[in-house]
Amino acid sequence: MGGDPGRHRGRRGAGHDDQRGERLRPPEGPHRGLPGRRVRRGAGAQGPHRDPRGRRGRRGAGRRDRHGLPHGQDRRRQGLGVAGRDGRAGPHRRPRRGRTLTTTERATRTAAADALCAGAYRDSGGPDAGAALVAVGGYGRGELAPYSDLDVVLVSDPGVDVQEVAARVWYPLWDSAAKLDHSVRTMPEMIAAADADLRVALGLLDVRHLAGDPGLTMRLRTTMLAQWRRHARDRLPELQELVRARHELVGEVAHLSVPDVKEAEGGIRDATVLKALVATWLVDVPHVELERTRRAMLDVRDVLHGTAGRASDRIGPEQWGDLARGLGLADARAAQVHVRELGRRTAHLSHLTWRRVDAALARPAANERVRRPELTRLAPGVALSNGEVVLDRGARPADDPVLLLRAAAEAAERDVVLAPATAARLAREAAPLPDPWPAEARQAMVRLLAAGRGLLAVWETLEETGALAAVLPEWERVRLLPHASAIHRFTVDRHVVETCVEASALIRQVARPDVLMVAALLHDIGKGGLTEHSVAGEPIARDIATRMGFEPEAVELVARLVRWHLLLAETATTRDPDDPATVDLVASRLAGAEALDLLLALTEADAKATSAKAWSTWRAGLVRDLARRARTSLDSGPTPAPVADEVDIPAEAGAGGLALQVEVVTDGTRVTVVAPDRVGLLADLAATFALQRVAVRAARAWSQGAYAVSVWELAEEGLDPSVLRQRFESVVQDRAGVAARLRRADPDALDPAVVVRPEASTQSTVLEVRTADRPGVVYVVCAALAELDIAVRSAHVDTLGPQAVDVFYLQEAHAGVLGDQRAAKAAHAVRAALSAGTA
Repeated sequence: MGGDPGRHRGRRGAGHDDQRGERLRPPEGPHRGLPGRRVRRGAGAQGPHRDPRGRRGRRGAGRRDRHGLPHGQDRRRQGLGVAGRDGRAGPHRRPRRGRTLTTTERATRTAAADALCAGAYRDSGGPDAGAALVAVGGYGRGELAPYSDLDVVLVSDPGVDVQEVAARVWYPLWDSAAKLDHSVRTMPEMIAAADADLRVALGLLDVRHLAGDPGLTMRLRTTMLAQWRRHARDRLPELQELVRARHELVGEVAHLSVPDVKEAEGGIRDATVLKALVATWLVDVPHVELERTRRAMLDVRDVLHGTAGRASDRIGPEQWGDLARGLGLADARAAQVHVRELGRRTAHLSHLTWRRVDAALARPAANERVRRPELTRLAPGVALSNGEVVLDRGARPADDPVLLLRAAAEAAERDVVLAPATAARLAREAAPLPDPWPAEARQAMVRLLAAGRGLLAVWETLEETGALAAVLPEWERVRLLPHASAIHRFTVDRHVVETCVEASALIRQVARPDVLMVAALLHDIGKGGLTEHSVAGEPIARDIATRMGFEPEAVELVARLVRWHLLLAETATTRDPDDPATVDLVASRLAGAEALDLLLALTEADAKATSAKAWSTWRAGLVRDLARRARTSLDSGPTPAPVADEVDIPAEAGAGGLALQVEVVTDGTRVTVVAPDRVGLLADLAATFALQRVAVRAARAWSQGAYAVSVWELAEEGLDPSVLRQRFESVVQDRAGVAARLRRADPDALDPAVVVRPEASTQSTVLEVRTADRPGVVYVVCAALAELDIAVRSAHVDTLGPQAVDVFYLQEAHAGVLGDQRAAKAAHAVRAALSAGTA
């Protein structure tokens, strides 16, 4: 082997692992098994003597390789080829579809792979003492999926030469078409590698004997476990950081639109980390629950491999139906719920276990004096023990209906664990809450919701133990419900909890923090049905607030906030704030300044919980400005008609040219343009920005004598006025070419929706456009309207996921709103321009 390292170079790149004392390359991920360089049959550099199968030299019947081993055909005659090609089960056989995978099938794949490896070692003439072939990682755990790698190591005692044995072992495995991760190491090299690299140490916890000296395998496994336990206090902080970094990078199984069932939080890798934590003897986890969840997720991965026809751990939107059939579930929705529930369950166990790891590391080591755990009383019936909220000795759950909420609030406020056994016991034994709730129960719920980040873990425990259903049975409506909008980063239930976390930081800004927190909890409770969720949620929120014991005025306030929780965000980004009808619309929906303050806080919390883009500086400014105007209207009456801003006409514009001023603002750029008024000027300016690939957030235009003034709010910083001017001049000189470039519509996109909104303004005709987000939408609309001699007074641009929602305030070229026929004609022209790509 050493004389021809290219013989087993894998697709992973240059370098080789056949020489003892070379490096032991750690795999990606925090606890992958001991790696080697993956070698697939036929992989490696191409050369003049390679045949189409990628093997060096000329092939012939009965030809033997340079090590005296028979080539593939002869190996298959000896029973060393790929199992499963003749219909029998093999280590990488695809799963049968239409039924649930079982642990037995994985065991069958593992047994077939074991037989293949053991046969290869036996036929290689490997020694029975001083050397062993071992499985590590997922193969060591017996978790082979249909397209999993075989992770194997040929380990030996010092002084035992296994180089020739390695060659004779790897070749039949390559010939079997198995994907092989392999390495050759001495026992001291294995120990040194585990000491040097945490990921290698984790992989070696799953060592399993395949062939050779079982005593050596036992010594290796015993040594690895002993070292892991001996150094656990030093190594667990590093492991925790690796896990945290992976979670931040990949996301959560429960919330990702394309979940990764292996690497994401709550996936298979987390379950394996939990087993490694248990192996330290510092903490324990519910073994039955962990194993049941882990095996169910392994079933998901097996079916996923089968439906994809390759090694794949990510579930695309189009795969849920196939996954449901493979798992024996009703439909794609059931498959989503199943997978996300498994992910959430594993994540919950992971969060709980890491909390207990932190507590264990904070306690004295085993050789130091340890006192008995003490119960520190926190509230009636509630105590703190070893960093977890439990029941004290005097607790009487059957006589105390508030005990569950009291314990949850204490745990969340202190950001400590609510012991799952305690929550489960309270769910079983606690007296039901009366209807309406007593004041203490309502106050405890508000305290729980306003606890900040401590709410997340406690709410998770309430869900997983079934305790939440006793308090809020309506929660099942939104549990694990995916959002329809791509802008959301969480499922509906997790988004709601994140909204409560964000709202907890805003309670000082409102007069009724209790109303704010309950409205944050219930603002999306209407989702999951056919009715618009804010409409559907209003009566549900009213019933829940009544049951919680709020006074009638607060009940109506909660219901109003749920009904109109999108009002500020939608109006601020799609309506002209200078139009009196915009402010009057907001003021008419709210009962007064108190409701407005609450709605502003709820809007901010909801947006921040959605995504960073949903509460950018620009969006926040629009929402706060609209709220300020609405408050003024509520305090002083209806909003007067706006007066257009007067600007000084620059000399350049007075001479017939274009005056362009660029101003840097927070989160973008404001461009003010003054030029002689003409039809189509706004369209030319929109084309200028579109060709520069600059996103337009809003635009306002008005006439000032013989001049047109427009102010553009743009999303990009650092714009050069001279570059914009040159681009504008090229647009004017070649309008036909610009139109051809910017009016191309996607033939596969949904048809645009163009609607006249007569209720939105008394000063202008409001046209709302919803279409696929692409460069040039503002230009296409403005150009279509210019051909009808219709002026655009202002434009308000918003993007929700892949959809642009743009609103245009229109007037006749000389003044006034459009008549009904003209408005309909304008809508038809814009729709045609966006659909066909021609104005």
